[in-house]
Amino acid sequence: MESYLDERERWEALLGWLRENGLSILAGVALAAVAFGGYRWWQGHLDQRDLNANALYAQMENAFARGDEVSAFAAAGELERTYASTPYADQARLASAGVFVQDGELGRAAGELRIVMLHPHDPILGLIARLRLARVQIALHQAKEALATLDAVNPGAFATRYDVVRADAYYAMGERAAALAQYRLARAADSGGETDKRLLDLEISDLAANLPQKTSAAHPAKPALAPAGK
Repeated sequence: MESYLDERERWEALLGWLRENGLSILAGVALAAVAFGGYRWWQGHLDQRDLNANALYAQMENAFARGDEVSAFAAAGELERTYASTPYADQARLASAGVFVQDGELGRAAGELRIVMLHPHDPILGLIARLRLARVQIALHQAKEALATLDAVNPGAFATRYDVVRADAYYAMGERAAALAQYRLARAADSGGETDKRLLDLEISDLAANLPQKTSAAHPAKPALAPAGK
């Protein structure tokens, strides 16, 4: 009998607890269900957004490939307006900048690259934009600005490519020794085939051959002989 009463008492205690706390439990379950449903809806929304952005980006690429810049830039503009929070908008700006460079519109190219560099939705795209902007700045005879652009961040896996463009900037400024040092640094650090090693070797050989040789302190240069009769 005592065992029966113990079981009944436990059951009644459980019922009492449920009566007191059941509403909050149900509310918690309902909130969890709503949160999960909201997450699933948001995830589906993001997936659809990315699919739409990807399709528009492909449309832009195809238009550029067939030389239809009007349609391509229209698609790029739509990406930047409607899908501005996605990396596809950054990629559209990078692609547009490439076409501007080909068309000789370096100022417009720099503008697009600067936007991606300063506000990237993917850090990798930001580093790529910075590297390309430095190249454009060199072409615009802004080599000092290009160096500042390159030196403002840690390039990480892009260090070798940054060294090459940094060398190009020094070369454009007439600082051949600094350019040679940067080319050599890039050549020594490139273990993954990130650069054209054959071209780097040519640059290094050309610079090394044309730089004035430093005179050894142990063997100073002999003074030139005075002309006869002096």
